[in-house]
Amino acid sequence: MQTLIKEFYGDRLLVFGHRGARAYAPMNTIPSFELALAQGADGVELDVRLTLDGEMIIMHDDRVDATTDAKGFVHEMTLTEVKELDAGSYFDPKYAGTRVPTLDEVFEAIGKRTRINVEIKADTTDDTGVEVKVADAIRRHGLARTIIISSFNPITLARFREAMPEVPIGFLHEPDNEAMTIPMMADLPHEARNPYYEEIDAKYMAWAKGAGYRVNTWTVNDPAKAVELRDLGVDCIITDKPDVILAAVRT
Repeated sequence: MQTLIKEFYGDRLLVFGHRGARAYAPMNTIPSFELALAQGADGVELDVRLTLDGEMIIMHDDRVDATTDAKGFVHEMTLTEVKELDAGSYFDPKYAGTRVPTLDEVFEAIGKRTRINVEIKADTTDDTGVEVKVADAIRRHGLARTIIISSFNPITLARFREAMPEVPIGFLHEPDNEAMTIPMMADLPHEARNPYYEEIDAKYMAWAKGAGYRVNTWTVNDPAKAVELRDLGVDCIITDKPDVILAAVRT
């Protein structure tokens, strides 16, 4: 695993596009991911949810309201119904007709060209099978060496680790959920911590590096803050503006 981690991160700070290039294109769509890569991002971050019929789609919220022309819960819609939605017009008319992609479609489009942070969205502790489905998709596309899995849900991370132990996992955390979830991670080996950027200071970095964790932080859109985080030693910055942050941290 350590060899894979070294290959994944390389020898410089990584910059990932948050849901693609979210500041410039409709989030979690293939045009957004393609734009992030065109801007020079080292990878992209995306969110996976299951539809009513158990298909993996790329959607941050549990509802489609904010990013499509419809309303409703993802888990109450079939893939066919989701595929009828316009996921671009809300952002800009030029993206009209953009569709919500499946995880397989994203892997097919960009999987061989970049690194991907797959965040598994899990609003319940119930076993929906999403972790096994994601693992199977990674195997189908031969992407085990360029994927990291993240989640706020320790149970989800544990299930994924069981399904695919050769792929690194990162624990997402922010102040609102830490009291409950951090203790749950104590007995689960994991390769990365993914804290909200305001939690990071020299003390945090000393602790994380001492514990052997890589640090991937989100969502950093201020160039000065990105430089500060770079100098503190974070391993990956996730941003809505890959072009802006790359210009700041690579100078």
